[in-house]
Amino acid sequence: MNAWLRLAKKRLKNNPPEYKNVANTVLALPEDADLSMKNVKQWIKTQRGLAAAERQNMRAGIKGAQAKLLAINGYVNNMENYLKTGDWIDSYWGEYAENKMGWICTHMAYDDEGYPKRSVGVFYKDLGMTWTQEMDVAERSRNG
Repeated sequence: MNAWLRLAKKRLKNNPPEYKNVANTVLALPEDADLSMKNVKQWIKTQRGLAAAERQNMRAGIKGAQAKLLAINGYVNNMENYLKTGDWIDSYWGEYAENKMGWICTHMAYDDEGYPKRSVGVFYKDLGMTWTQEMDVAERSRNG
């Protein structure tokens, strides 16, 4: 093994990199988590490659390339914001934004009669599950 490489590995072992510009909540995630720093950085790299292709399409005059480029740049900005703040603000996630982000109710709201207000497709911690259309219909028929 090269002496330079051996020295570099030893330095890395003794002084792991400090990610001062990455949120602590993101750093605390394991590498195999969906929104881990490693995954999100790979997604940013992929999206930047797609942006370069769309720039070429724009120069070639292909219709819709500018809109795609703007969408890609927005997604990249949202991912970079996530790394800095720890808040995912996009409605989609994944390397190609192929997965829809779910909603979680953190603070319940109640109607005038004291019943909790619920929305279909939202995860409620008190139930431990996502509120479905069937649950909504049953609840509305019960409460009149």
